[in-house]
This record gives sequence, C-alpha cells and structure tokens, in this order.
Amino acid sequence: MPETHDTLDRPAVRPVREAARRRAAAGVEGNARLTGLTAGILLVLLALEGVTLLALRPLLTWHVVLGMVLIPLVVLKIGSTGWRMARYYLGARAYRERGAPLLVLRLLGPVMIVLTVLVLASGVALLLAPTGWRNQLFFVHKASFVLWFGATTVHVLGHALETSRLAPADLVARTRRQVRGAGLRLWTVAVALVVGVVLAIVTVPTVAPWLAAGVGVHG
Repeated sequence: MPETHDTLDRPAVRPVREAARRRAAAGVEGNARLTGLTAGILLVLLALEGVTLLALRPLLTWHVVLGMVLIPLVVLKIGSTGWRMARYYLGARAYRERGAPLLVLRLLGPVMIVLTVLVLASGVALLLAPTGWRNQLFFVHKASFVLWFGATTVHVLGHALETSRLAPADLVARTRRQVRGAGLRLWTVAVALVVGVVLAIVTVPTVAPWLAAGVGVHG
C-alpha cells in the first residue's frame, strides 16, 4: 500500500528525515570548508608566485616550482566548486537552501576556470615545447595572465569574507568538531600539495635549458 502524506509525517518518521537533512547540510558545509581551505592556500601560493614576477629570471626556478604546486590545488578547487554548482542547479535541497554566490560571481566562474587553465597550461607548455614555439607561447602566457589577474581580483574580493571564515574552520579545534569529515578534507588537501611538490621536482630540471635558450624571460 503506498505511503500517504500522514504516514510520512508520523512522529517515528520525522527523526529519520531530520537526520537526513542534517547529514545533507553537513555535506554542504564540508564542501564549503574544503573549497575555503583550498582557496586560502591558493591565495598564499599565488602571492608568492607574484613576488617571483618582480625578478623573473633569477627567480624562475621558484616561479616554476610554485606553478607546479598550484596545479593540483587548482584542480581540487575546480572540483569542489563544480560539485557545489552541479548539485545546486540539479536541485539538491541542501545546496538550494545554502544558496549560490552573487550572479556576477557565478557568471565569472567559468571565465575564471578557462583563464586559469590557460595560464597554467601555457606555462607548462613553455617548459616542454620546442624552442621555436616559445615566443608565441610566452605571449599567450602573459596575455592570459593579465586577463586572469583582473578576473581573479573580482573573484577574491567577492569571496573574501566567506574564505576568511571557511579556510581555518577545519584547522581550529573548536570549529573542526562541528562538521564531520575534517580529517578527510585535510588529507585531501595534503595529498594535493604532495602531488604538486612531486610535479615541481620532476619539472625543475627543465628550467636550466630553458634559461640557456634565452627565450622571452627578462628581469
């Protein structure tokens, strides 16, 4: 016999439904914390990457190292924000209740992803491509960076308060206990950092030949 509305509202059923809602809400908060922590680390690494631009030639090795470390973290952040947006637009109740960023930030999101991928991909290609392609790739890298920097400025300002609240949430004992899965989220970020360090170690030997070629680097 099919359940009626009265059956679903029985006192015995309500605690189960409330528990399911709490689990869903915790999942949303966990996703937000993962995104916030990843964003906080990215901001620090990007600031350091910006410092290397002040003297790019002598700091090129550090520029490459930081760029490689950024890649897995960027993939992680795209994944966590992409999951949130997918769940939101597919109508998941908990994500709907959480809401979405301002419209301008939502419209900027895909642009940010494309520009970020373009900056990182062109940077990697610069190290690995034949010398004859490097002037063109260097132009793409610089042009995409300028556009990316403008978009990122708006993105960071738009999420500054949210990131400042979420980034330390799983690191502080008082707030860490509020949402299950903190350990898994921290391990996920740690693995991304380790993968980035491995990429950096593998890539660093390509810097010396690149400098020897003398293509496009000044400073």
